[in-house]
Amino acid sequence: MKPVKVGICGLGTVGGGTYNVLKRNAEEIARRAGRGIEVAQIGARRANPLCATGTTPVTADIFDIANNPEIDIVIELIGGDTVARELVLKAIENGKHVVTANKALIAVHGNEIFAKARAKGVIVAFEAAVAGGIPVIKAIREGLSANRINWVAGIINGTGNFILSEMREKGRPFADVLTEAQALGYAEADPTFDVEGIDAAHKLTILASIAFGIPLQFDKAYTEGITRLTSADVGYAEALGYRIKHLGVARRTERGIELRVHPTLIPADRLIANVNGVMNAVMVNADAAGSTLFYGAGAGMEPTASSVVADLVDVVRALTTDPQNRVPHLAFQADALSDHPILPISECESAYYLRVQAKDHPGVLAQVASILSARGINIESVMQKEAEEHDGLVPMILLTHRVTEQCMNDAIAALEALNDVAGPVMRIRVEHLN
Repeated sequence: MKPVKVGICGLGTVGGGTYNVLKRNAEEIARRAGRGIEVAQIGARRANPLCATGTTPVTADIFDIANNPEIDIVIELIGGDTVARELVLKAIENGKHVVTANKALIAVHGNEIFAKARAKGVIVAFEAAVAGGIPVIKAIREGLSANRINWVAGIINGTGNFILSEMREKGRPFADVLTEAQALGYAEADPTFDVEGIDAAHKLTILASIAFGIPLQFDKAYTEGITRLTSADVGYAEALGYRIKHLGVARRTERGIELRVHPTLIPADRLIANVNGVMNAVMVNADAAGSTLFYGAGAGMEPTASSVVADLVDVVRALTTDPQNRVPHLAFQADALSDHPILPISECESAYYLRVQAKDHPGVLAQVASILSARGINIESVMQKEAEEHDGLVPMILLTHRVTEQCMNDAIAALEALNDVAGPVMRIRVEHLN
């Protein structure tokens, strides 16, 4: 049987890794796929010194690959969601299957891309778009297909996890660790996508869609970054038996789907709370399987290439399959997606960590407790520290039971209006992941 011909668009970190893995493991991959896979053309503006392409034809115009009649599968690894969208739509229009590692492309334009792919009878595979080398999309879409999934929670951005791990282990401030992360290549010169939760929200949007069978709705995801976190908050959380992680949470409720990324206190004895450095982990809770945890490298040259090539093998296996009998892009049949709404953050529910900077006057704690009680917010625990030398303020740390965000917003507004409370109240959500 003649080999399947693929074109790789983008020869950066992931593109170079994909080429290397395909060449190094060609025989093993062919045994798994049922036929050989040949890289027939590469689209790249510059060479990758870690990737010796030999005699493989290289073009500076990636659209040459989408238009090449010899190419069966286009591997899109250029990133971004503008040119990449044009490239993928052109490849689909030309009847080519697509493999991509582009989470922004899928989260923002996936609904359009999948509709075009269904119309043309081609496959768009995107395992590498979430959590690098961890096969979590396949696990949810196929391995857990018997289950009604209740919630998904993940540490799905390695940069943010590295920063929080360093802050906890070494007591370092956020800005210092971010500078180191940039020097090590974990964070970009502009780290906004990582530290503000946008990258994680792209990935969470995809996970939520395949978990609950809903259209991709990135614009409705709530995102909150880690830039306001202090080493003091990390230390207080530790003293209370928690770790702070930049967590993505997608939860099914009767009223709608919670879709949110934010700093989160997690009990220190949970496995996911002990995922450190640049590693990723995704926890899935389902009715039949219970809770499962997927852990591994969330980025990197060959871990991500591993997922790209796994998708490639799946596509090759399915080339002769009736399009109506292939695994659906979003796990559920396209005409059976749910219109269950995405809840605004004000209607989401969680427990809370509050840090109140109070003047060293008697009765302040009673005022705080009264405000929370009046709004039906129960306090689980209180920790009051000594007055800080530089400003004489007393840090008051509270953990509450679960309550809606709107209720907590009202309480915080009332707390900040007290004469004995200085500055804004620090609020971090708490998830026990039971």
